[in-house]
Amino acid sequence: MDQARSTISKIFNGEPHCYTRFNLTQNMEGDSSQVEMKLSSDVDEEVGGNGVGGHLNHNSNHSAYVTHKPGRSPRSLCFMAVGTLLIFIIGFLIGYVVYQKKRVEPLCKSTAMPFEDPLPVYPHETGSAPLMDWEDVMKFLNKKFSTDKFEAAFRDFSSDTHQAGSPGDESLANRVMERFSRLGMKTWTDQHFVKVQDPPASGSNKIRFRNQSKERLEGFLSYSGTGTVSGAVLYAHYGQEDDFSTLRDKNIHASGRVVLLRAGRITFAEKVANAAKMNATAVLIYPDPEDYAFADTTQLFGHVHLGSGDPYTPGFPSFNHTQFPPIQSSGLPPIPAQTISARVATGILRQLGGPAEPEKWGGIHQLGGVDDVVTLEVNNVLTEKKIHNVFGVLEGFVDKDRYVVIGAQRDAWGPGFAKSTVGTSILVELARAIADMTEWDGFKPRRSIVFASWSAGEYGSVGATEWLEGYLSSLSTKAFTYVDLDAVVSGLNGFKVSGSPLLYSLIENALAKVSTSNQGPSLLSQFGKGSWQTNMLEPLRLDDTAYPFLTFSGIPSISFRFTSGSSEYPYFGTMQDTREKLNAATSNQVPQLAQAAARFAGHMVLRLVHDRLLRIDVTKYHWIVTSQVAKVNAKVNEIRRLRPQLFPQDVTVQWLFSAAGSYGRAARMLMDNVQNSDLEDIEMCRILNDRMMTVEKNFLSPYVSPRDTPFRHILLGSGPHTLRGLMEHLEGLKMSAPGADADLFRNQFALVTWTIQASANALAEDIWMVSSKK
Repeated sequence: MDQARSTISKIFNGEPHCYTRFNLTQNMEGDSSQVEMKLSSDVDEEVGGNGVGGHLNHNSNHSAYVTHKPGRSPRSLCFMAVGTLLIFIIGFLIGYVVYQKKRVEPLCKSTAMPFEDPLPVYPHETGSAPLMDWEDVMKFLNKKFSTDKFEAAFRDFSSDTHQAGSPGDESLANRVMERFSRLGMKTWTDQHFVKVQDPPASGSNKIRFRNQSKERLEGFLSYSGTGTVSGAVLYAHYGQEDDFSTLRDKNIHASGRVVLLRAGRITFAEKVANAAKMNATAVLIYPDPEDYAFADTTQLFGHVHLGSGDPYTPGFPSFNHTQFPPIQSSGLPPIPAQTISARVATGILRQLGGPAEPEKWGGIHQLGGVDDVVTLEVNNVLTEKKIHNVFGVLEGFVDKDRYVVIGAQRDAWGPGFAKSTVGTSILVELARAIADMTEWDGFKPRRSIVFASWSAGEYGSVGATEWLEGYLSSLSTKAFTYVDLDAVVSGLNGFKVSGSPLLYSLIENALAKVSTSNQGPSLLSQFGKGSWQTNMLEPLRLDDTAYPFLTFSGIPSISFRFTSGSSEYPYFGTMQDTREKLNAATSNQVPQLAQAAARFAGHMVLRLVHDRLLRIDVTKYHWIVTSQVAKVNAKVNEIRRLRPQLFPQDVTVQWLFSAAGSYGRAARMLMDNVQNSDLEDIEMCRILNDRMMTVEKNFLSPYVSPRDTPFRHILLGSGPHTLRGLMEHLEGLKMSAPGADADLFRNQFALVTWTIQASANALAEDIWMVSSKK
């Protein structure tokens, strides 16, 4: 290098020009490369003379031949400049080659993939995680599944008795663990000691209508209030808020009444909570023959905790070493609730007096009179159970500390074939298929996949929620998606999907690529009917395991199911949820539908761990925020016209609109970065992915307690902190309802506004960029 500098110095200092030959040899990671450089001028070539330039002091292998010519010409100056530029370029290329050989991780594509392209084409990568062609990934996955394998899994994981914490549940947990271990996965268990409410070990719950004899009840609702209560029966349809509003409009009130409700449409917990808000004394729930085509003696089982997890350790995990304070969830009902059979309910309905039910309800029943007194005795007992969640992980090859979780409930009240057996079988088969792909087919996921088998799902996603509570700080930054497999096959003629708006593009892509048979139409064309969001998309339900993942932990989640179309599968929560019943509901297509469900879930999971950039579209929330803000604004203006004294002129929705606009701009800016940035290394992919992962978490209100208000998501959660809660409060102000307060509304309004603005700030660039744009 000193010799080179000396030569260049002499060129620029007017020393005699020369024809110089450098032979540079450099060993780079075992490879030899040789670069020859010639510096010459046309004048030198014309002279053609040679001479030894001893002043260069080269070794014997690198001799310099010099031809002297006095003076300097414009052409020679030009060649000197070109020669200097060549030296610089060659040196830069040598350094670049050396740097690239030292790289071990794959590079991102120079431009980001467009989310509109369902199957982007990437160049093959080198390094620790070669990027397999996506078409090959799906071919390998589809080849792993067969109906015979699912039949074998059904046999292995079927059980007549596997209630949470029972020996049957523990036996299934061991089988799942053994399967995961056999696949070479890292496995572990998560043990919790939870409090649940079960029927009395001796004795029973009882009911007596009027002066008739008491009847023993076999079904039950966990977490019900206990004791003996009496009151006149009031039939209230399905117990939805609209149903109670209809009764109120007729000047019929539920206060002090025992409310009789049909099962269906909303959860047991929501029915009881609605009745409790109306000051009802107790709740009876029955399966109406119009909705449930089974024997009128069939018993229903469930829970009435308006929440998830162990209600006696709200907001924190029920580990054995935890010092439990004497608290309980605000979602526990203050009144007794009990299921009764259709036979018992029919006997009561036929004898009711009072006014007729509204025509829109059917008009065939009486609502009940003051003499239609029923006495309910609920003797449920609180017990502690040890439950086990079972996990296996396939580690990623690039970002192994980022993972997608896919899980299924393992327990059931009875056989639970549709509720838990099918989901557990799909979970294990997916684990086997993807593990085989990594071992034999060369598939290397960039991120990790965690397979989870939950216990105590029938009590309200207890096992899953306790895990979330136990590892919330870690999961909220590392787990970027949850895919739920509970009850994914319950019919043949319909398909429903629910989840975070961030994943709508991912869902639509999977619907377009997966079918129920190899040659059949895609799920999108079969069930979408021109608009999948209209015909296939439904809100996440409170009793869905994906719900606490999304609204409590801020992890984007997906839930889906094959359905019978217009009606629900009637055997959930009964002792008749068997293979035979599911065969009848699916025309004996259970293994075929399970295979399609596995492909659909597998498509989404593998897409999330395969692509450089996560299939997350942060702009989807902008339209939801904007539409809800517009509704709030319309309602505020309506109330200002009707009751101007409630809102002074300085109360405006302008700041809420501003926050929504800030989120929209930040979302578009991030997606522009994703689309247009030159992503030269893995770190840039990780930075962009992490920014997208924070969106869901930032919609969790930081101003409410996870103990009192666990579902903190302001758009998809429940409670007064949500935009829907603002709408309900405004309606209460309009109707002068008890508890409605203008100052309280203004406080809630301010907190929602700032939660949206904070989400926009977090989604934007660095903090100094956010500040500079204000």
